[in-house]
Order: sequence, then C-alpha cells, then structure tokens
Amino acid sequence: MNWDDTPEQAAFREEVRAFVRDRFPPSYGPDTEAEQSLEPEDVLGYNWPADRAGPDPVRREAARAWAAALAERGWIAPHWPVEYGGAGLSPMEEFILLEELMRARVPTVNGIGAFLLGPTLIVHGTEEQKAEHLPPIARGERTWAQGFSEPGAGSDLAALRTRAVRDGDAYVIDGQKVWTSLGQYADWLFVLVRTDPDAEPRHRGITFLLVDTATPGVTVQPIVDLRGDTPFCEVFFEGVRVPASCRVGEENRGWYVAMTALGFERAGIGATIKYEQALNDLVAYVRSPEGRARTRTDRGASFRREIARRHTEIRVLANLARYTVSRQAAGAEPGFEASVNQLFGAELHQRLARTGAKAFGRSGALWERAGAPLNGTFTHMRRDAVAATFLGGAAEIQRNVIATRGLRLPRS
Repeated sequence: MNWDDTPEQAAFREEVRAFVRDRFPPSYGPDTEAEQSLEPEDVLGYNWPADRAGPDPVRREAARAWAAALAERGWIAPHWPVEYGGAGLSPMEEFILLEELMRARVPTVNGIGAFLLGPTLIVHGTEEQKAEHLPPIARGERTWAQGFSEPGAGSDLAALRTRAVRDGDAYVIDGQKVWTSLGQYADWLFVLVRTDPDAEPRHRGITFLLVDTATPGVTVQPIVDLRGDTPFCEVFFEGVRVPASCRVGEENRGWYVAMTALGFERAGIGATIKYEQALNDLVAYVRSPEGRARTRTDRGASFRREIARRHTEIRVLANLARYTVSRQAAGAEPGFEASVNQLFGAELHQRLARTGAKAFGRSGALWERAGAPLNGTFTHMRRDAVAATFLGGAAEIQRNVIATRGLRLPRS
C-alpha cells in the first residue's frame, strides 16, 4: 500500500500544524504531576477532563480555551456531521488531524464522548438524543465515561448483573460498575444494565442507558492504581431513576449497541504516535552523555537489534491503523481488524516497556520523575503495561474475535 499523502491531504496536514502553532494556549503546558489516563490517545502531561474542572484557574481556563479553539473548527468531533457540531471530515482527514495533534504533544478533547458515544448515537440514537447530547460534546461542554465492566463481568461482559427495572416512564438502576476510566470527571455515563434476568443467551437481556452523574443514587469512587494515580473509578447505583427516553436502541437489545461502541474503541490510532515518540526519546537519551552514563547499553549489537525490532513493530502498528482507516473510508464499520489493532498494540506496549527497563537497569526502578531517566516515563509505562492486555478487552477475547469473525474458525 502507498500511504503517502495526496496533495490535498498534505495541505490539510500543514493546516493542522499551523492551527496548533497559532491556537494552542501557551499557558497550557505539560503537568508532570497530572494524573494519567490509560487511554493511548492521551498525551503525557495532560489530562483534559481533569484540567477543565481542576482547582488551578490558569490551567482550567487554558483547557477550556483549547477546547473552544478546536470546537470552532469542529475538530473535537471531526468525523461527525456538521449539523451536530462536527467537521464532516473523511476518515483519512480525521486520522491526519489526530496524528498531528499527537505529534505536537497537545491533548485531544472529549475522547470518550467524541470517539465512542458520539458515533454510537449517530448509528443507534433517536433524533432527540442526538440533538440533546451531540452538540455539548462537540463544544467540549459535556464529558462522558463508559460504564460497562463490573466485578465478575469484565472480559465476559454478558455476565453483568447491574439491574434496571422499568417503572412507568423510567428505569430504576441498582448495581455496580468498576474500572470506569476518568469517571470522576464525567458529567454523564453510558451504561449497560440487565433488564431481563432470564434471557438466554445472556446478552439478549441487556439494555443501553444514558445516565446523568448528578442523578440521586449515583456514587463515584476513584480507584488508586499501581502508580498511585486514579485514572478509573467504581460507580455505584442505588435506586437511580433514569427516564426511558435515555434508552439507546430497543430494550434488551443493548448488547448490539455496545458492540458498535467497542468497535470504535478498539479502532483507536493514538497508540502508534505515543509509542513512536517514546522509542525516539529512548534512543535520543541513550545517545546523550547522560544516557551513556546511566543506561545499560553494553550489550551493543544485541540492544540495537532490540531497538530495531521495536521500531519495526511500531511501523506495523501504524500500517494496521491506516488499514482500519482505509476500511472506514470505504464505508465499513470497524470489525475484527480493530481487535487486531488492540491486541498487537497492547502486546507492543509491554515489549516496549521491557526494552526501556532493559536499557535503564536498576535506574529504571526510580519512581519519582525528578532524577529518574527520562523523567520516569518508562518506569510509569512499565506499570501501565501490567494492565495493557486486558484494558478495552482481554487479549484472550481479542483472539477469539479474530478467530471467529476474521478467520471464520468454529467455536469450541
């Protein structure tokens, strides 16, 4: 495949670069103490959902100004139709936009709402739901979190037990969600609930609901991760009344709505740039005087071959991402190819983290950013890597999807 930009794409790429130079607020600099989401699209040193509502007035206003600048162009939700606040960009133009934002190391805005819920509502939502929810997302005024996983129902999502009982014109929800990324900053949640406990197979008794986090009975509790950060939460529902108008799709058919959302989630393209930058930073550091003194590069050719393997794998991931985008450009929704991206990217995350650990040796155990090699980037990456192969769907589940949907192998 020839992935070179067409003249039109090259011009658009330059437009994005100029926009970042001109409109990114100078006061919105990286914060090395900021909590870090585990989403690959997030940029090191930024956490836009936290920044927009945080206690620092300078950072808060800078985050909102950046969102406003992107919203002027429709670039918070670049692939959405213009009537909902998007820019109507083609899949390849959206790819170029996100690629350039990542390369400039500036944050994207409203990730979960813009890239998961929004496309799902466009496919499955009512006109009233689209009119109510899409414009505030596109303006950076309403943030969302995904309430799918539960204790005992993570990879086996169909085993979820959070109940919703119809009561007149509302559903009453009771139960618990867990590993809800950035839930403490969300204005709304989209959740899966069980509305028919006797349905067989189990996925046919599940409904997809939109829940305002300010609703009485919703409790959000951040979870501290291995690094001491709080990128995800537990969410508890106790007698939470949700209007029936907040149901997306048919009752008991929410599983199929959720599969649309997961397809968009697994088709993410930000990991390629994140890993490429991390590897380039590692190589530059190893070549520097400080790096030569603090890294274990005495293996010589062996270490260089490992760096070369990581570089090759990153290029493979880039081509997988571009292939997925090319399918979207041809009118197809993300399918099993998205699971290939998710699986390969997660395992690459772990291999890249191990390469950094090998380079730094005992220095790679330094946790505090001050004094640690590369400000502790690879130390934190290695901690993140523990969870890499089950975030967004366990590696075993991804392999099953690839086998059954991609290779058409029979189920055991």
